[in-house]
Amino acid sequence: MGIDARLGDILTQLDQGREEALSRLFELLRIPSISTDPEYAPEVRRAAEWLVAELTDLGLDAKLHDTTGHPMVVAHTPSGDARPVLFYGHYDVQPVDPLILWDRDPFDPELQDTPDGTVIRARGASDDKGQLMTFVEALRAWKAVHGTLPSDLVLLFEGEEESGSPSLLPFLEAHRDELSASIALICDTGRYSDGRPAITTQLRGLVGQEVVIRGADRDLHSGAFGGLAANPIMVLSQALAALKDTDGRVTLPGFYDGVEDLPEQLARDWEALNFDAQAFLGGVGLKTPIGEKGRTPLEMQWNRPTAEINGIAGGYAGDGFKTVLPAEARAKVSFRLTGQQDPAKVREAFQAHVRSFVPDDCRVEFHDHGASPASVMDITDPAFGLARQALSDEWQQEAVFIGAGGSIPIAGDFKRMLGMDTMLIGFAKDDDRIHSPNEKYDLESFEKGARSWARILAALR
Repeated sequence: MGIDARLGDILTQLDQGREEALSRLFELLRIPSISTDPEYAPEVRRAAEWLVAELTDLGLDAKLHDTTGHPMVVAHTPSGDARPVLFYGHYDVQPVDPLILWDRDPFDPELQDTPDGTVIRARGASDDKGQLMTFVEALRAWKAVHGTLPSDLVLLFEGEEESGSPSLLPFLEAHRDELSASIALICDTGRYSDGRPAITTQLRGLVGQEVVIRGADRDLHSGAFGGLAANPIMVLSQALAALKDTDGRVTLPGFYDGVEDLPEQLARDWEALNFDAQAFLGGVGLKTPIGEKGRTPLEMQWNRPTAEINGIAGGYAGDGFKTVLPAEARAKVSFRLTGQQDPAKVREAFQAHVRSFVPDDCRVEFHDHGASPASVMDITDPAFGLARQALSDEWQQEAVFIGAGGSIPIAGDFKRMLGMDTMLIGFAKDDDRIHSPNEKYDLESFEKGARSWARILAALR
């Protein structure tokens, strides 16, 4: 029997086993594995143990690995002569507060009919339990048809992704040999905004920085001291305002070192996406794109670095009015990075920039809040083309290569620590309400997601 016939049997098996697959997903969704709240640590562990039992029952060599935080789950399929592939997902979820905004118990999943189709409603339905289980169900159908699992797969399920992954890097370092593969798959992404299947091929990096400027030892009367004493809010505002020029470019010396223009093929692919920036902004009450002159909106979202002020505080901002020179001002600033930008150098440049505005009478301190480089994948690897065709075949529309404005640090960690590129393939939609009340995952996403993974596995085996 040829590979096409076997794949057809696997897809049929997935269709026929839909109810049982949903039942298994609902079991996992009922476990409130909220990783950021210590009160839920036993539940996070219960979810890990559930996965180990499920994978073991399926025939994988699955183990729970304790860390200084929440457990990691690692599983292997039998060795063979296929290309080694690592699959990553996470089983922890975000908190559900405010609970009053949920229409039902967030850990009591159900199918709901909506004007846009049938959805799975529960915390973690989309991010990331539903996505993770699409891959597991593809393996289950494969084994039902072949009698064996696809060889040379490593599964890594994390329990801390929603709380900063503090144990992940030490775990990757300690288990480097066990997790070794030639390419990684990550399921924590989604389709393009118009519903087309997509492979995310690049992610921006991130530098987070808090800055605090202190002046006098108390708030001062602006009548008595205004014009004479240093005003920390004014100092901070001048430093922040000078971060960009009138063309929207960041002014930090060396900031654009390592920033790369978009390759011609990707530029054509992105242009064909027909992204409507005004419609995108219209969804949040805006209408006019800003940013670097001479750059397209998708370039600015996915392939250009940013400097953004995320929060600013100081002085009196309550009801009424209080005429003071504040003793302190603070801001939180983030930079999204692209290409080969060095997070450490960007942080150093920002700190030097702020210090250049601080007068002798003021003091400045900085608090670091994470740093990760951008991730850019080598799409000349044949796996990308094979996966793209598999997705196109399943969804009956051409899959697209896209970028992402956000950051998924583990993709860079896999590259830096394990020496492999990552294909980021997920089936979430923009309106899945991840991290928000009433999270959902389209039933179509779950069903076709599992079928897509079956096709991709067949292509890569």
